[in-house]
Amino acid sequence: MVSKNSSLYKRLNMLLFLCVTPFTVMIIYLLSMTYRFSERYDVIVNNITSANEYSIDFKEDLDYAMYVIVVNSERASEIVDTDPHELIEEARGVFQKLSQTADRDYARTQLARIVKSLNILEERVQEIEDDAQVVGMYDTNMQRLDLNIRILTELIEEQVQDYIYHEAENLESLREGVRSDVAWTLRIGIVVCVVVGCVALLLCRLSISRLKEGIQQLRMVTRKAGHGDFKVRAEIEKSDEELAELGEGFNQMVERIGNLVEDIRVEQLNLRATEQKLLQAQINPHFLYNTLDTIIWLAESNQKEQVVMMVSALSDFFRTTLSKGRDYITVMEEESHIRSYLKIQQFRYQDILDYEIDIPKELHPYQILKLTLQPLVENALYHGIKNKRGKGYIRVTGEKESGRLVFLVKDNGLGMDEERLSQVRAAMNKGDTSSDPSGFGLFNVVQRIKLNYGAEYGVWISSTYMEGTEVRVEIPMIKNTENGK
Repeated sequence: MVSKNSSLYKRLNMLLFLCVTPFTVMIIYLLSMTYRFSERYDVIVNNITSANEYSIDFKEDLDYAMYVIVVNSERASEIVDTDPHELIEEARGVFQKLSQTADRDYARTQLARIVKSLNILEERVQEIEDDAQVVGMYDTNMQRLDLNIRILTELIEEQVQDYIYHEAENLESLREGVRSDVAWTLRIGIVVCVVVGCVALLLCRLSISRLKEGIQQLRMVTRKAGHGDFKVRAEIEKSDEELAELGEGFNQMVERIGNLVEDIRVEQLNLRATEQKLLQAQINPHFLYNTLDTIIWLAESNQKEQVVMMVSALSDFFRTTLSKGRDYITVMEEESHIRSYLKIQQFRYQDILDYEIDIPKELHPYQILKLTLQPLVENALYHGIKNKRGKGYIRVTGEKESGRLVFLVKDNGLGMDEERLSQVRAAMNKGDTSSDPSGFGLFNVVQRIKLNYGAEYGVWISSTYMEGTEVRVEIPMIKNTENGK
């Protein structure tokens, strides 16, 4: 963590302040300008909208209402819903309110004219309404309707249009002002960006020049460490606190990495030794002794063909087991290995054992860790088939699934209940063989798969008591391109 009193921390704060302050001021100014424009724009639009409502309908509604009053004053209220006085009063209230909020003399003058015309119009309306009830005033009222009412409403309509036109010019003036402000702000912004960029570049160059020597030193020792020299150490002067701390941290890291590499090397040696012991343990002495005893018995019985078959199968079995020291073999070789094993065991247990191997030839070129399937087949025979009365059956299959190779080893042996299955799974995944020693072979297979392929691969087992067991193996789909690991 960089100290707040360090030189680098102070330089970074200065650079941050230099960059943030002018842009913050510009943003505040732009927000303020936008707010003022939006507020003024809303007022003008509202004024235009309010005035435009009376420009469209006021003359037509009032003229029609007065015509009905002149022609048929007695039924005027039934024919027309609009009261001329209410219409005039409503319009006068709107334009008086607009006059109070107007910010220019011309707008106030024009609105005052409209209000004055509305007052005169109201007087003329009252005169016609008063004489409409008098017999013999029809012609006079018709003249008043043409000369007073319609001319006044037309005049008011023109005045309203003039006011709307003035407000539209005001809106255009506002837009031009905003455009001018934006252009001015853009020019100032460019100048600020140039100045800030130049000052920031100068500060950066000064900082880089101070850090360059120390970084080059770290770069050199890092390259050496990357090539395996974990004894290298960074030697940086303490004049710059940050680089000194970085160098110290690097030295500690390299020392720890060196220790870890040594630990890994020792662990790999131990792993190799364990794998070799595991391979040797897979060659079950009892299996070898029993097979040799069977061959001797066949030879003494003069069954030459059976002797040849058993010796050939045993030879193939150990040839794959050894595989010239390779850790990986092809699926075809692994299939040959379990086939030799089952052929030998079927001769010994021909009364209780049948088997089937169904692995597609398209899987044969892919690689598999040696001795992956054979221990599973052996478990199926000794812990499944032999414990069941009657004929047993083992089936080994393989397929591609979602970019993986999946192998299934199924048997119709005794199977396991839930408690027994939990014990086997614990032994298989955790190496806990205290409750189930038979799980040691499965544990070895699981650990070898995870060590060589990764934790996402492994072995899964399911079983039903008195029905059988299924073991599922998943490994990556990798073509076998080499003869060894």
